[in-house]
Amino acid sequence: MGFWQTIATRVGYGLLLLIAVLVLNFTLITIAPGDIADSIAGDMGGADASVIAEIRTRYGLDQPFYVQLWRYVSGVAFFDLGYSYFYNAPVTTLILEKLPATLLLVFSSQVLAISLGMILGVIAARKPNGVTSLIVTFISLFGFAAPVFWSGILLIILFVSIFPIFPVGGMYNVTVEGGFFVQILDVLYHLFLPMVTLASIYIALCSRLIRASMLEVLGSDYIRTARAKGLAEKTVLYKHTLKNSLGPLVTVAGLQFSAVMSGAVVMEAVFTWPGLGTLALKSILARDTPTIMGILFFSSFVVIIVNILTDITLRSIDPRIKSG
Repeated sequence: MGFWQTIATRVGYGLLLLIAVLVLNFTLITIAPGDIADSIAGDMGGADASVIAEIRTRYGLDQPFYVQLWRYVSGVAFFDLGYSYFYNAPVTTLILEKLPATLLLVFSSQVLAISLGMILGVIAARKPNGVTSLIVTFISLFGFAAPVFWSGILLIILFVSIFPIFPVGGMYNVTVEGGFFVQILDVLYHLFLPMVTLASIYIALCSRLIRASMLEVLGSDYIRTARAKGLAEKTVLYKHTLKNSLGPLVTVAGLQFSAVMSGAVVMEAVFTWPGLGTLALKSILARDTPTIMGILFFSSFVVIIVNILTDITLRSIDPRIKSG
């Protein structure tokens, strides 16, 4: 099977999976106790049966399940994720407004985790029995074992309360005045703590993975041949060993993207970051089911796209997968 045929197959499977997720999310939320009518009646301080029936008719909740499901799936096919009664706005608009903040947090955390994880992994693999390797291993195990919300709270206590260096939360300071670069620096200033917190657990994972993969490659025959030819140790380490150790890292980076998205929800709650996580939390508390389903669907869509891109990247950097 050719490269583009394989990608087309992956896209087809992704669409089927997306439809399955869409149907499952809608089914689970629909059969859960309570609905939009109950939430609206609760916000109104109570309502009689006729008012609740009118609300259910307005939102189509009096229709059979298959009618509601078909109407929702048909709307999603045209990028209509419904209407939020709590925010009084289309769900698609709400998601697009909050998406940049979440993507900034997720991708910056991914880049930091992969970059720093690779550096620590290479350091640990150069002398696997040395003191530096033991220190890197200890830091990695600590970062992997610590709950991400606990790390975030500790960082807030340390760098906000004890040493007031960073802001306690938010994405920017509304009182800051200046040009474009001043605003960018202000956002990065607020981004630092949630980015480091979210990346901490994945730095540990990436460093351990690179270390193990490099140690395996360093013991292979072609590395011994490269050293026998008199190649410099840096050339052997970075050009031959590290390059051939990136396959597992790329795979794990793609697979852990969904975990990073989930962790971002917690981080946004801890640091009051104005992204999809904060929107999801407020929607859950308000029982705003259209917004909840929209966020779940969009998160699934992003994860599927990232997995397809991961597969393309793997087939690009690994000749064995490309030829297979």
